[in-house]
Amino acid sequence: MAHRIALSRRKLLSGAAALATAAILPRSSLADWRPSETVRLIVPAAPGGSTDVMGRLLAAHLQTAWGQSAVVENRSGGGGTIGTAEVARSTKGDGTTVLIGNPGPNAIAYSIFRNLAYRPDQLQAVSNMIRIPNIVSAHPSTGLKSIPELITYLKANPDKLNYGSSGVGQSPHLTSAWFLQLTGLKMTHIPFRGAGPALQAALAGDIQILFDNLFPSLPQIQDGKLIGLCVTTPERSANAPDMPTMRETAPELAKFDVSSWFGVFLPKACPPEIVHALNLQVKAMLEREDIRKSIAGMGARADYGTPQQFADFVQAETTKFASIIQKEGLQMDVQ
Repeated sequence: MAHRIALSRRKLLSGAAALATAAILPRSSLADWRPSETVRLIVPAAPGGSTDVMGRLLAAHLQTAWGQSAVVENRSGGGGTIGTAEVARSTKGDGTTVLIGNPGPNAIAYSIFRNLAYRPDQLQAVSNMIRIPNIVSAHPSTGLKSIPELITYLKANPDKLNYGSSGVGQSPHLTSAWFLQLTGLKMTHIPFRGAGPALQAALAGDIQILFDNLFPSLPQIQDGKLIGLCVTTPERSANAPDMPTMRETAPELAKFDVSSWFGVFLPKACPPEIVHALNLQVKAMLEREDIRKSIAGMGARADYGTPQQFADFVQAETTKFASIIQKEGLQMDVQ
């Protein structure tokens, strides 16, 4: 027994010494880390979307800042889970494999997929980069101009309206599901294979209500082809400052907060100095004036945070979506 106590005490002292050493290391020494070979930024989506855009902006920044090649590799499929699984399974802790994440594979997937090939503890959060509101719009033929008007109509006419989204389990679909759960109302969901087909159906009047990302819906609203009802973030969008937030519109929606966010993750094997160095580069990138202009053009706002702040945010997002998914009874298999 005495031998075991001695071993335990030795481990505690070793751990305390390691913590003390880390505490006295200057932050600049943690930031001095640089990769020794090409950095691969895994984008779990097809080229052209917001995940891809942010991956390419970060790759260009890192290549200049670190003087080392940084390349984007698109690994689309499975709702973002195929590329995410590749990074999650990586045992390399050298910082050369980076994941550009979003709510689908990094928050929603854990609850909605029965056969997910990775766990959240196989990744570690570095920082978020941007947040973009989702947006709710109506076809002009409905005569609806606000969320309170939509609520009133649905109370008087349950199941009379249908709404579209980019697909079952996507962020816009879960936005609508949460809205209906909180208000106790009903609409018929018409899922489409992507945001483009859903938008076209809304413009044609085939669906009356559309839950979508800010773009591509906002230009159609600005042209008067759709009526914007609200954005879904706590703050209004700088691209549509006159449009209210969902939480402004009704007491039962006071805590509503859904956005599309795009952040950075590393494999669990990476040590703190690599996480810290990459986090500081995300911060530096988001502070650049040219990057700020690019982000604003996407309808987004910068959302830098420490690794712990981003980890807490992702956990809160995972918990929120898990509750919505459970109430909806949604379960799917990765295709």
